[in-house]
Amino acid sequence: MPRLMAGTAPVVTPAADPRPIGAAEFAGAMAALGGFEPAPAVAVALSGGGDSLALALLLRQWVAACGGTLRTLTVDHGLRAESAAEAAAVGDAMTRLGVPHRILRWDGVKPAGGLQAAARAARHRLLADACAEAGILHLALAHHSDDQAETVLLRLARGSGTDGLAGMAAVRADGPVRLIRPLLGFPKERLLATCRAHGVPWVEDPSNHNPRFARARLRVARDLLGGEGLDRERLCEVARRAGRARAALEQATAALLAEAATLQPEGWVTLAPAALRAAPEEIALRALTRALALAGGGAHPVRDEAVERLLASLAVAPGRAVAGTTLAGCVVRPWRGAVMIAREPAAAVERLTVEPGGCVWWDRRYSVRVSAARGGPVTVAALGAAGWNEWAERTPAAAAKALPAVVRETLPSLWSGTELLAVPAMFSGADEDAPADSASLAPSFPLGRQAFAVVSHRDGII
Repeated sequence: MPRLMAGTAPVVTPAADPRPIGAAEFAGAMAALGGFEPAPAVAVALSGGGDSLALALLLRQWVAACGGTLRTLTVDHGLRAESAAEAAAVGDAMTRLGVPHRILRWDGVKPAGGLQAAARAARHRLLADACAEAGILHLALAHHSDDQAETVLLRLARGSGTDGLAGMAAVRADGPVRLIRPLLGFPKERLLATCRAHGVPWVEDPSNHNPRFARARLRVARDLLGGEGLDRERLCEVARRAGRARAALEQATAALLAEAATLQPEGWVTLAPAALRAAPEEIALRALTRALALAGGGAHPVRDEAVERLLASLAVAPGRAVAGTTLAGCVVRPWRGAVMIAREPAAAVERLTVEPGGCVWWDRRYSVRVSAARGGPVTVAALGAAGWNEWAERTPAAAAKALPAVVRETLPSLWSGTELLAVPAMFSGADEDAPADSASLAPSFPLGRQAFAVVSHRDGII
């Protein structure tokens, strides 16, 4: 059972800082994140624990001073019998504080394996959708310096490189939502002190101490590691330095992609092999990885050794060596003097049923909206070779479009049973009175995604 903390002071080490976070101090942390509009609208992912409650309390003061608005969002994962009552109690606490609150429920069958990862993905999806629905751009997460230290330690144990050791970014664009972590520079004890100063109790999540989970086991080990100098401050310093290196690498990767890559409107990429060969190996590998993640929807992890082999083949014989290569859900082959990276037809197997007027994210690459004028539900699926031949016969503009076969076959299309209705990604139907469906490229990993942000409370984003 979760334990309600009544505000009594915990046992802390001599190095702990029990001061609550002041309004001016928090305002400085928010200013370092940058990018807020006048009268900002902000949401908080609120679990009811001391971390997120402290963030809600601090943001309540901050938005009031800015003339903005605050909303709190609690995800009920439905993993424990008490979770619904706990979420309702969090909502009651927010009502007493005058802060709007909404409970988001993770419905459906829960996976037997990888439960924490699945719950995290569901939580992010529910929170992002709720923010988009409410027109809120900024979603605040309560990760603090202890969380950052644990993240670095966990990734170090898994052999992560520079990107992993950079830890969590203080600012990150996530689709229509901007994730912010204003508390990364503060230790957990100061967050709990903030709750006490406001007289607000919090709930302890028992999973934080469950040895089934890696983070809980690492918390036990941190005291021993701290005695050897690998304490919270040292681990956070590793994250800051690795983050600085990651930001520089991503900037160089973006510059190479601007020179070497051409993103086609149908979601495939061409790369100039000469530019890749001339670039430093690390930057070329990153550019290839990013192109593969975009074209493949990011559904399959890109293995470092496989990308290294692909880059080596381009250096030896760019025209022949990549012919027929498949990697990370993509086809890689020559195309008019360049290297083409496109979705692999055999991997584009998702089939989604959509009601008229509905919108779905298909194959992690396209946002597809079905016209409300449709007479009934339709299926969104890959066009396929036979579908392309049929559509080319019906639509002369389609036949005239010089597209690689693999690209044509992986376009999203609308079906009613075996009847092909539309290919909204590129071509409207031959009948001008046909329902106005639409499809727009919306990859999970865009080619020019936001670079890793490193925040200094002195200098802001660097």
